[in-house]
Amino acid sequence: MSVLDDELDFQILTLLQKDGRMSFTEISKEINVAVSTIRHRYINLVEDGTLKIIGRIDPNKIGFNAYASILISVKPKTFMNSIFEQLAKLPEISFLASVSGDFDIEANVMCRGMEHLNELIGEKIHVLEGVFDTKTNMYMKIYKFAQPDLELAKLSSKQNE
Repeated sequence: MSVLDDELDFQILTLLQKDGRMSFTEISKEINVAVSTIRHRYINLVEDGTLKIIGRIDPNKIGFNAYASILISVKPKTFMNSIFEQLAKLPEISFLASVSGDFDIEANVMCRGMEHLNELIGEKIHVLEGVFDTKTNMYMKIYKFAQPDLELAKLSSKQNE
């Protein structure tokens, strides 16, 4: 059974998505379930990897003023795993994925400024064996930065049945 099929887990996740600091007591009052039940469900959601509570920071407010997407082309493709492993270790990278299209990898990066971004690209990414080409798209202004709405996942789950 999926978490999306369990109404209680879904309600807990929905509340925590709105306020990750919400106490077990507050959650139990909101959905009328015992605190011990909420605690037990919470622990299970964390242990199975469904839930991870983190503090989301606005990069601009702490001095990361160069936020970009770097598309990376790899040749030959035998270097893909090695490049992913090395990129994943870079602290500037906040998102890393394989992609379709003209490029093979997308890395979202947060840098202090343009000089930091140039150093990252020139001294840490372009020097990796197998990196053939890159294309950098700067995020000029972020209009929305959020987790997906859980209702969308629930709808998608029902459509796939």
